[in-house]
Amino acid sequence: MNIPSNRVPESPQGQQGITPAVISATRPMYWSVRRELWENRSIYIAPLAVAAAVLFGFLIRMITLPHRMRAVSALDPAKQRAAIEMPYDFAAFLILLTAFIVGVFYCLDALHGERRDRSILFWKSLPVSDLTTVLSKAGIPLVVLPLLIFAVIVTTQMIMMLLSTAVLLGSGVETATPWSQLPLLRMSLALLYALTAIALWHAPIYGWLLLVSGWARRTAFLWAVLPLLAICVVERIAFHTSHFASLLKYRLLGWFTQAFVFHAKGSVAMDPLTQLTPGKFLSSPGLWIGLAVAAALLAAAVRLRRYREPI
Repeated sequence: MNIPSNRVPESPQGQQGITPAVISATRPMYWSVRRELWENRSIYIAPLAVAAAVLFGFLIRMITLPHRMRAVSALDPAKQRAAIEMPYDFAAFLILLTAFIVGVFYCLDALHGERRDRSILFWKSLPVSDLTTVLSKAGIPLVVLPLLIFAVIVTTQMIMMLLSTAVLLGSGVETATPWSQLPLLRMSLALLYALTAIALWHAPIYGWLLLVSGWARRTAFLWAVLPLLAICVVERIAFHTSHFASLLKYRLLGWFTQAFVFHAKGSVAMDPLTQLTPGKFLSSPGLWIGLAVAAALLAAAVRLRRYREPI
């Protein structure tokens, strides 16, 4: 009697040449980040649109540039630097502010949106863990946006400098002053340092927004903002203090005082790298406490996504 065997026959490797596919550990993260960029085009469209608007306004301002440069040439070097640098700093500030707003609204919709349109059912069917998904979403405001903003700001400032040079050459005004007063390479290094400091300092903010995005069933923005405002109001009424409001302000703007130093009020350093204080920033308790809080919030967001159902 022939007894049937439950053993699955093995196919010889030499005949078919079939080998098991090996998936890199970083490949799911890479494609998860690519997915976020595909689905959220405002991540790069909004900064580019603001940069285009800044360049358009700067181009109109070029009409009076020769007259202004003649007036600036009579000032001392510090005031010359401040006057020439102002439009470049303003352009960088607008693009930075746009990036922060984009990061906030992206985080609020990152986990909430896939539950609202029920696409979470499809994404959970893929061999991508909740940890990878949440980290890829957190990586957008913490890594991708800073790198993108760095490229946009540097490119915008370089175009502004080239436009200024072309206009000054056409009007017969000295063109060496803008290039000597604006060390673009050092400014770019200081900008990269500032973007890194902002991303690390704002990590708990983005962690909180991702947590609310994974928990709220609707109006994620209100659930993220109203509890914080309620705590500020209750503390003010009950204790006549504003410690929590000061803490929120410190978390929003504290990176500036921890990562930079200014030697005198109203002074403008000729070398922007002299204003950097990385030792003070890295030794700040606020930085490490914020990173620990961000890690806890992201861990909670991962757990929420694991058990949260579509809306």
